[in-house]
Amino acid sequence: MAGEYREYNYVAADTIDVSELKPLDPETKQIMKSEFSTGIKLTLFYYVFILSIPILNWYAGDFMFSRMWGGMTYSWFFTSIVAMAMAFVIALIHTTLYEKRLKNQAEQSTSPADGRRIG
Repeated sequence: MAGEYREYNYVAADTIDVSELKPLDPETKQIMKSEFSTGIKLTLFYYVFILSIPILNWYAGDFMFSRMWGGMTYSWFFTSIVAMAMAFVIALIHTTLYEKRLKNQAEQSTSPADGRRIG
């Protein structure tokens, strides 16, 4: 097995100039714009939450550093457990919206302009 390993020659690989690429088709371009818009909104929402924790630690220190379950502070609870749950929900929202967009695009591409389904 060890004798079968061959190293890939990365030097031989060429680079691609972005200006030489063909433009995206309108359908893909629309999906990419929607994905970017959704990603920016969800990222901003998450960053506002994460950056609010140090602000809360500063201005509401008595509450944030008070103890809850097993000695865990509210600051650690928000930073670890709530942030992980938020990341999961954000990923779920992003995936759901992406699948919905793909389904809508597929339905639009299979039906003619007059609204009748093909087939």
